[in-house]
Amino acid sequence: MAADEGADAAAGWAETYRGTVYPWHCDQMGHMNVMWYVGKFDEATWQLFASFGVTPGYLRDSGRGMVAVDQRISYQRELLAGDVVVVRSALLEVREKVIRFCHRMENVVTGETAAVTVLTGVHFDTAARRSCPMDEERLTRARGLVSDYDPGI
Repeated sequence: MAADEGADAAAGWAETYRGTVYPWHCDQMGHMNVMWYVGKFDEATWQLFASFGVTPGYLRDSGRGMVAVDQRISYQRELLAGDVVVVRSALLEVREKVIRFCHRMENVVTGETAAVTVLTGVHFDTAARRSCPMDEERLTRARGLVSDYDPGI
């Protein structure tokens, strides 16, 4: 593990996605289109949620869901076909019904940050179609993963 990866882990960051930019991810300007950033961040989200017990099985079995209510993205470096990317994620805030978290997408070869996103998700009851508290076990696990990182967006 590189030194910066060790610092990331100590600061509450976890690797949640690793993949490649394929030619079909690129737009007419030759760089990865914004829809693919969002897609890769979404895959990372489910890995992050699983780390504190919000898994597809939990959601199905308990009649619960997670809904994104806000997402902000800062694009910092372009990614091209063939680039290998990693997404590292951290929880920023955990409340009874609300989770705010961050993903940072990096070019594996250059180490440069390509994009950062901050999302706010709400835990909800799928039958009542309204927000509801997360159970204490998941809240406790999530709160133990909160980072003091400030993404600035």
